[in-house]
Amino acid sequence: MNYQNTLAFAQEQDQQDSLHHFRERFYFPQVNKQDAIYFCGNSLGLQPKSAQMYIDNEMYKWANMAVEGHFKGDEPWVNYHTLLAGGAARVVGAKENEVVIMNQLTVNLHLMLVSFYRPEGKRFKIITEGGAFPSDQYALETQTRFHGYNPDEAVIELFPREGEHTLRTEDILQSIKQHSEELALVMMGGINYYTGQVFDMDAITKAGHEAGALVGFDLAHAAGNIPLQLHDWDVDFAVWCTYKYLNSGPGGTSGVYVHERFANDNSIPRFAGWWGHDAKERFQMKKGFRPMEGAPGWQLSNGQILPMAVHRASLELVDEAGGMEALRAKSEKLTGYLEYLINDVHVGKDVLEMITPSDPQARGCQISLLVKQNSRLLFDKLMEAGIIVDYREPNVIRVAPTPLYNSFEEVYRFSEILHECLEAH
Repeated sequence: MNYQNTLAFAQEQDQQDSLHHFRERFYFPQVNKQDAIYFCGNSLGLQPKSAQMYIDNEMYKWANMAVEGHFKGDEPWVNYHTLLAGGAARVVGAKENEVVIMNQLTVNLHLMLVSFYRPEGKRFKIITEGGAFPSDQYALETQTRFHGYNPDEAVIELFPREGEHTLRTEDILQSIKQHSEELALVMMGGINYYTGQVFDMDAITKAGHEAGALVGFDLAHAAGNIPLQLHDWDVDFAVWCTYKYLNSGPGGTSGVYVHERFANDNSIPRFAGWWGHDAKERFQMKKGFRPMEGAPGWQLSNGQILPMAVHRASLELVDEAGGMEALRAKSEKLTGYLEYLINDVHVGKDVLEMITPSDPQARGCQISLLVKQNSRLLFDKLMEAGIIVDYREPNVIRVAPTPLYNSFEEVYRFSEILHECLEAH
């Protein structure tokens, strides 16, 4: 696409954008008594205006039906999680019985590791990306320690080559092959939270399976950001949160994917709960756990109805917008325009370094800027000017224009403000 560094070009792109009107379906925070330019959907997505209606519906049922809301009305709470399965499956590229919405992200990650990290003999090691999000690091550390291993020996962290910021796919695959006889699990993020790099999940899964290991992904920064094909890629398991690109509220509910090959495998170890028990027998209250078929068999407790109601509103917006393919098509243009404008800002070239891959297929919505001087000062200036972005220690500003509610004009205005801040830097 031939971009131009002009307001007229940005406004023309918005006029041609079939998704532009979706920004009217969200609330924007106010800075200096006007809508902020919100480029922080990689941390917390904006509130859909429809979320209140969905919550109010459940509050009304709670007020007027109380406990009977579990079983009466058009959408009884006992089955509420099933209302989300189709939309969630479309977001991650799975079959409906391969997904379930439940709990929160790190809880679900631990539940999956209980089932899919099964060290035996010399196969006890886990490969992951170095500098993964701390929750993943802590989960792998404590799970390996729980099994009696030293995490420093059991967890193999992969880091970029010297002088580079992102991992090369060939290095990931080579490491899997190198450790194939010791490998129990490959567990990585779908997108690295710090650099915004998209990992080749298809190739990594194939390599992991060829090595005799199971393969799982934390999709916190991938779900709702890029198209996923978990079933076709043959991924064993995955987890994700819903409060970033899926706009489902702070601390919102989480998603789990388990490949259908495990749907009826009752030999898999798991931490069981009442809601994962065979629904036909659940209220017989008998001992002896019999899991439901597929991912729902990993449920512990009854559904978190209010967070799920928000997530339902968000999933319906994704479907209404045309699904992940439509969002991705706009995202590539929007992020490409951001990259073009940043590269066109000549002031401060010695201060900024883009550490996100330039290949559109190797990144999502996010561009990470390494700031070599006074990084916190630049971040503060942007925030004061009404640009809400994200700061990560020690010196990275993450900028994430999201296709559901951000515009080309906002990207243009950001570049103008960045230029002004750098001139004063």
